[in-house]
Amino acid sequence: MSAPRTRRLTTAQALVSFLSRQYTERDGRRQRLISATWGIFGHGNVAGVGQALVESGRAMPYLQGRNEQAMVHAAVGYARQSGRLSAHAVTTSIGPGATNLVTGAALATINHIPVLLLPGDTFATRPADPVLQQLEVPSAGDVSVNDCLRPVSRYFDRITRPEALIPAALQAMRTLADPAETGAVTLALPQDVQAQAHDWPQEFFAERIWYVRRPAPDPHELDRAVRAVRSARRPLIVAGGGVHHSAAQETLAAFAAATRIPVAATQAGKGSLRHDHPADVGGIGHTGTATADELARTADLVIGIGTRYSDFTTASATLFADPAVRFLNLNITGFDAHKLGALPLVADARTALEALTAALAARNHRVDPSYEAEYTEAKEKWERRVTAAFTADDPHARPTQAQVLGLLDALVTEDDILINAAGSLPGDLHKLWRARSPHQYHVEYGYSCMGYEIPAAIGVQLAAPDRPVWALVGDGTYLMNPTEIVTAVQQELPVKLVILQNHGYASIGGLSETVGGERFGTAYRHRAADGAFTGPPLPVDLAANAGSLGMRVLRAKTVRDLREALAEARVADRPTCVYVETETADTVSGPPPAQAWWDVPVAETATRPSAVKAREEYDRHVADRRHHL
Repeated sequence: MSAPRTRRLTTAQALVSFLSRQYTERDGRRQRLISATWGIFGHGNVAGVGQALVESGRAMPYLQGRNEQAMVHAAVGYARQSGRLSAHAVTTSIGPGATNLVTGAALATINHIPVLLLPGDTFATRPADPVLQQLEVPSAGDVSVNDCLRPVSRYFDRITRPEALIPAALQAMRTLADPAETGAVTLALPQDVQAQAHDWPQEFFAERIWYVRRPAPDPHELDRAVRAVRSARRPLIVAGGGVHHSAAQETLAAFAAATRIPVAATQAGKGSLRHDHPADVGGIGHTGTATADELARTADLVIGIGTRYSDFTTASATLFADPAVRFLNLNITGFDAHKLGALPLVADARTALEALTAALAARNHRVDPSYEAEYTEAKEKWERRVTAAFTADDPHARPTQAQVLGLLDALVTEDDILINAAGSLPGDLHKLWRARSPHQYHVEYGYSCMGYEIPAAIGVQLAAPDRPVWALVGDGTYLMNPTEIVTAVQQELPVKLVILQNHGYASIGGLSETVGGERFGTAYRHRAADGAFTGPPLPVDLAANAGSLGMRVLRAKTVRDLREALAEARVADRPTCVYVETETADTVSGPPPAQAWWDVPVAETATRPSAVKAREEYDRHVADRRHHL
């Protein structure tokens, strides 16, 4: 009998070759699972993965990043835009390069977005101990800084021998392609093992297709779900990110059209229905609309679809106020399907909705017309508030943040994609933005990570090269992570960056004021004589900074300037920044305030009047908090 065919490669070469032959398939559509690798090189990966990427040629495209965390954000943006069916890998050196991955990994895992992390690691054979950048743990010789990635990874393995790569690589692909388990996957690669040669079986490099399944609901759970919907007088759907991940937007629209059940959306679920769909009632929770939140307070059945019920969605367990409210959760993970004491319907969102629609249609089920008329009227009233917040009467005035969104609202089409993650913008966007297509609203609010927007826009633009991609950031977020502007310039990606300058952390400043913190440490200003940061604004020119990194910059001072600059940026064929200093809500009427509470504990003992008053208000809201059992 002849010996099995083998191929002699280093561990890194074998991994890159393996990755180039992995595919996903769902609904008959096949694509590369790992379509490119981001990398910053150092002594922990330059001679291993770096050399393997050089040798792979075009089989594994390489993308050059400037910051390791930002590379993960870019990979997340790409994977989210690709429907989680295609992803990127990220390689780093050991030490700070590896630990810089942790924030991005947490973001990916929390949001259930696939990304493959390939950090270098210290020597497996320990010929010299310690090596440069090695963390020494006196009580455990097998610990490295890469162990920081364990709790933020859906799968983690350290490849201490070449042959260990085979099962680990297969498990990594399984996790990345699993719609219920996906997130950050980490394969820690000791630098000596990366460069070590091994005789690999040829079968390891065969093309593999990872089928992304659509599990159907259990008949018993489906029957209970149908009975729950039919018995509800005031049902409300909460659409989460799972609707998008399952590509169930059209199925949800058909379900809502057939049953007339109103649909509210989480940050991740917004855009599941077009803003003008009759059943769409906007965002829900602390940053939601008055329409959705009032419906939530009186709902007797909440139908969660692909949501994990964060505290922003539930208003910290105070929003669903009906004493008899029940929950029905359609979710591909049993963990989320059982939350809030719900009736679980564990299945793919699209498959479950199709089954539920068919079962209810057989009984001609729809909500009472009076309920439909109630939320339709409330939605029309809210839309008038949105229009008022968007409207700028004086073209020569400095715009408010809401008016910036209003100018964008008047400009964009269903092709445009807006990206945001942190600051006061997510709240305004969730309440006000009129989503026109499933992929237009891209707000990362699972981790709400400052600095996500610019690299994510790069990833989205790589996945959607023919669509206008906007990264919306405040000055605080911009200063966190502007470096990937250089990558956008290098890749010639026409991303559009909008910088809103309001001289500090506007969102946390407002929160600080409401909880008795008096906006302490939230303004970007010079110190005054009393030591507080209440002097003139810092003379920081963010527009000049963006220009120095290679962007074309358009400065806007007035509403009219901004309208022209946004229109010019939208058709630009190179990375373009629009910079505007916004008016604050202290002097100009802004968007409607929060329509529901959010639990941020206030000092129980204090001497300053602002904190004492804030604690009284806090105690009043806490009394409404409840467990749903």
